Amino acid sequence: MRLLLSLQSPPGAVQEAVEVALDAGYQHVDCAYFYQNEAEIGAAFQKKFGEGRLKRDELYVVSKLWNSFHAPQDVKPAFLKSLMMLNLDYLDLYLMHSPMGFPEVSSPTPCSKQDQSPTKSSSTSLFSWQTMEKLVDEGLVKSVGVSNFNVSQLERLLSVCRIKPAANQVELHPYLTQPQLVEYCKSKGIVLIAYSPFGCPPRVLAHQLLLSLQVLIRFHIQRGIATIPKSITPARIVENAEVTGMASKPGALFRSWRMAEVLLSPEQGETLHTSDGWGLVPKPSCTQQDLNG
Repeated sequence: MRLLLSLQSPPGAVQEAVEVALDAGYQHVDCAYFYQNEAEIGAAFQKKFGEGRLKRDELYVVSKLWNSFHAPQDVKPAFLKSLMMLNLDYLDLYLMHSPMGFPEVSSPTPCSKQDQSPTKSSSTSLFSWQTMEKLVDEGLVKSVGVSNFNVSQLERLLSVCRIKPAANQVELHPYLTQPQLVEYCKSKGIVLIAYSPFGCPPRVLAHQLLLSLQVLIRFHIQRGIATIPKSITPARIVENAEVTGMASKPGALFRSWRMAEVLLSPEQGETLHTSDGWGLVPKPSCTQQDLNG
């Protein structure tokens, strides 16, 4: 089972949440520099390692290159900082958090004064990726991947990369199913990882034996998508882990879901992040420079 620990997790609660998750059998822990809690996660790892209840090779730990560090000379230092905070010797997967780079400034999300849209840096995701590939060569990380990439951005990366991205972490839930992206990634052997798998607060479903959140997790599993539900509540962490034993037929679970393409017009693209400033949804008239991120 997988656990996402995001920026919204309050300080002090993350270490306890990780310890509970590891005791419940979670093995995939999703981290990021931007979440600002990797030190707490590292403390939880060290505690469990010290107790002899967990071995490093039993974990799958992910972190992400934040947008402010896309310049090639900044990639490895950013990686090593995350590695140090997590108290680990290597990572299993390192993702590029976004195809768009930010200038290296104090604010993690610098915005223009005119319209408050994010300010892009001159560094492209392709140069960042080349440096990430070297982390694999040096044995610091087993695999590298991306996050928030659409089909056009993946195509451009695949046309020049030496090491294919192992995964693409994107927003996926029953109201944002992204069928084109799902099929494209499957065709290229790129694992999709779903963040925000619950979407909006769910209703209790007619199947009274199943918790609605468990059904949402199962929705992704049965589509062949890795899922990282976020929680710092011990009871929910345990409940989410129990979904791996849930047996069901897809039709019984998915009968009431409405497909996202019915709700979203073609002009809105394949993601809810439709702001031009974020660079995640290129319009038909976009330039190649826009696809660079």
